[in-house]
Amino acid sequence: MLSRSLALHSHPPRHLRAGGESGASRSGQIVSEYRNESYRNVQSKGADDENLCERGLGSGMAIRMLMPGAIRRPFAAYAHGVEVPPGARLVVTSGQLGIAADDCVPEGARAQADLCFANCAAILAEAGMGPGDVIRINAFVTDRAHMAGYMAARDAWLAGVRRLPASTLVIVTGFTRAEFLVEVEVTAAAI
Repeated sequence: MLSRSLALHSHPPRHLRAGGESGASRSGQIVSEYRNESYRNVQSKGADDENLCERGLGSGMAIRMLMPGAIRRPFAAYAHGVEVPPGARLVVTSGQLGIAADDCVPEGARAQADLCFANCAAILAEAGMGPGDVIRINAFVTDRAHMAGYMAARDAWLAGVRRLPASTLVIVTGFTRAEFLVEVEVTAAAI
């Protein structure tokens, strides 16, 4: 599944940067749109405001975002890292594909990503958790063209979340069925 993968962390490879040397203009345009659209959320949720970075009870008992000033701020709505204190309950989901309980697979990356996040939310709810408890998102898309749809779904799912999770998006060659475009897995923690 991951034979040809590209990890898109906080610093995309040169060929994905707007105006990159490889001449991949469409990829540069996607990343530029990603920066302009999604990064706005991070600017309003910076680590300078301690109230936005912590969730927990008392000193030393908080789950908090890690946003070191020595490195570039994230490109979108995620944290560079998340610290979880000892004793927190953890939930780890399996990768969720864009498939409904009735085996329906919607068309388009946004619709599939919305379904992936809805499935993750249902799993978290079984443990009494929700999107605000997520500390890590790992996501996989089958083409750069699906990045915008995935990111729109992720940003919608995290709307109102004050402590952003760490997040990684990877481009893969495919999944078990050709119609699958997106897969999402999350890790959550609660005190």
